[in-house]
Amino acid sequence: MEYHLVDRLPTVDEFVAVTTAVGWTDAYDPVAIPASLAASLHGVVAVEGDRVIGLGRLIGDGAIYYYLQDLAVLPERQRRGVGTAILGRLEGWIAGRAGTRTFVGLFAAGDSVGLYRRFGYAVHDDMTGMFRVGPYRPGR
Repeated sequence: MEYHLVDRLPTVDEFVAVTTAVGWTDAYDPVAIPASLAASLHGVVAVEGDRVIGLGRLIGDGAIYYYLQDLAVLPERQRRGVGTAILGRLEGWIAGRAGTRTFVGLFAAGDSVGLYRRFGYAVHDDMTGMFRVGPYRPGR
């Protein structure tokens, strides 16, 4: 398998193809995907031939807070270093902009926990990750 990394966001079609392949079809409102991608700080895609086989992006305020978002690799290309390469490229992008107290967060699922731990991410006893999934209604 020969692939290369490109610093860019995936297209909507590429995003849908990869995230569908990893089972995230219910994770997104399809109508919101274009705006969500456009609001990203940075993206990286792994390209094999003319096909995107993996992707990842960063969201946040671009100053203090960064979140690793949507790191996904096609199932038939997993466990071959693609996710590690994408994460390394995203980390490098953050490192070029990070301050002394930069916060980088993420949500890990399944086997991805080991990948993130290799990059120094950990659960912290004095912090609890929390989230809500819509439909959004203030105060509920």
